[in-house]
Amino acid sequence: MDLGASRNDSVVTEFVLLGITDAPALQPILFVVFLLAYVATIGGNFSILAAILIEPKLHTPMYFFLGNLSLLDVGCISVTVPAMLRHFISQDRSIPYRACLSQLFFFHLLAGADCFLLTVMAYDRYLAICQPLTYSTRMGWGMQQALVAMSCAFSFTNALTQTVALSTLQFCGPNVINHFYCDLPQLFQLSCSSTQLNEQLLFVAAAFMGVAPLVLITVSYAHVAAAVLRIRSAEGRKKAFSTCGSHLTVVGIFYGTGVFSYMRLGSVESSDKDKGIGILNTVISPMLNPLIYSLRNPDVQGALQRVLMGMRPPK
Repeated sequence: MDLGASRNDSVVTEFVLLGITDAPALQPILFVVFLLAYVATIGGNFSILAAILIEPKLHTPMYFFLGNLSLLDVGCISVTVPAMLRHFISQDRSIPYRACLSQLFFFHLLAGADCFLLTVMAYDRYLAICQPLTYSTRMGWGMQQALVAMSCAFSFTNALTQTVALSTLQFCGPNVINHFYCDLPQLFQLSCSSTQLNEQLLFVAAAFMGVAPLVLITVSYAHVAAAVLRIRSAEGRKKAFSTCGSHLTVVGIFYGTGVFSYMRLGSVESSDKDKGIGILNTVISPMLNPLIYSLRNPDVQGALQRVLMGMRPPK
């Protein structure tokens, strides 16, 4: 995939990431904070994955999708945080043109797959609660694999389209990005050629990968809520809602930050708010997801205890 990093008509061959702050006194503190956040995210998500693999009770479609979500979270934070940590301990904050586009591609690939996978998980909860008699046949192993593969394929198509479209822009002036990773809105501001087509592509992607999944999630949970409210037992309603609460929390964090990030293309200058939203989206959300999914789930908690203590699951 030739992204045209050093075309003759492009003067800029590297960008400079300003990062989170330029205060020297804060650099070591932030390095430790984000290093700990990175380690916690990697450890937490791989612990969830290990728990799903070793616990027979968790060999269900819901946890298969959760395991894939954990892998995406690990990938998403690994695209941005290691480079950020390097900038904290180095005076060199430059990033080559090709590396910037590669970071952009993988970030949109993983974040886009997250969008679709969260939608798939909502559909899974709809089938489990609203169509329990046909759930096992309609959400078989082949369907689970197909849904994950489709999520990745759609996301790959969008990430490739956005990256190739960006590579056609000319960058012949300022090369300073007021952010800690390469992303479309900030790069649009630096281009010395028209970004109209790129912004239209991003708008279409936002509708297809943001609005449409969010509508599907809302419709799925409207049916789920209606079905749960028909359950006469209070304990039954509580159990049904508990399986959905964690997912809804993750959806709220993910889409809340994503919408704020990409619906502000009209702003001329990047602000510190963009960096804060970026931290929520790329660091805090992947770090919190394992905690959110394990807090109210005794099966996951038991499996995690066995993983950490090296115990075998009961037969």
